[in-house]
Amino acid sequence: MKAALIKLHIAVFLWGFTGVLGKAIHLNEGLLVWYRLIITIFTLAVFFIFSNKNIKVPKQSIVHYAAIGVIIALHWVCFYGSIKYANVSIALVCLSSAGVMTAFLEPIMTGKKIVINEVVLGLVAVAGIYLIFHFDVQYRTGIMLGVLATLFSVIFSILNKKAILKVEPKTLMFYQLIGGFVVLSLLLPAYLNYFPVKTILPSLSDLVWLIVLSLVCTILAMDLSLQALKKISAFTQNLTLNLEPVYGIILAFVVYQENKELGSSFYIGFILIFSTVIYQMYSLLKKRG
Repeated sequence: MKAALIKLHIAVFLWGFTGVLGKAIHLNEGLLVWYRLIITIFTLAVFFIFSNKNIKVPKQSIVHYAAIGVIIALHWVCFYGSIKYANVSIALVCLSSAGVMTAFLEPIMTGKKIVINEVVLGLVAVAGIYLIFHFDVQYRTGIMLGVLATLFSVIFSILNKKAILKVEPKTLMFYQLIGGFVVLSLLLPAYLNYFPVKTILPSLSDLVWLIVLSLVCTILAMDLSLQALKKISAFTQNLTLNLEPVYGIILAFVVYQENKELGSSFYIGFILIFSTVIYQMYSLLKKRG
């Protein structure tokens, strides 16, 4: 259990970099995710070839895994859209709504009994989101995209809880990202028609950051999180993801000085959110003894 939590926290720390990298990459959110998927899939394919690893799974399972991958691709598009329309700090703190979403959605999707304590913790996190949304009106579009990104993330985690028990993490990731890539490729022409760009090609600096994003913040982080998900609940994973804003916001403050853009409501909301994470992790570790 402790090993799983350590792996999960390393993954969350690495995901904390994705917001900073997302702002550093000048491509719009659709193209950013599209290139991220290409690089990640290619890297995994090379790994499988040189390791002579057997990644065969039943065709029915491939379709199922690919469908889950579409959800994570949509999560990424909304997440980076939140960064573009608001900033890194806002996009990351919106992920705190994962707790309350999981508390309600996991029982509906899996038949698990609703745990009142989880609902209360999730509602406290939502109160933090509301404070930021209500007072920092210039970020409302980014906040809505951030909350939508969180919804996709929660659904992805719940569905993955069953899938990861049947297949090795990198294999699961490979088929999921292929599914996300195929669907996003079909949607991208229409997306770019509504959100036109000057160029669809990344600059040299964009390409470097995309490679870092794909290798470190996608393959390594997702592999660790999927391994952890074998031992912990989807709720614990999603509540632990609330630490992603902590790491990411600190980085955003250091790299982009975003602390100069944020008002007191942001910090009050952030404190509420962070308190739910500390309480949940304390309760979990105390229970496991």
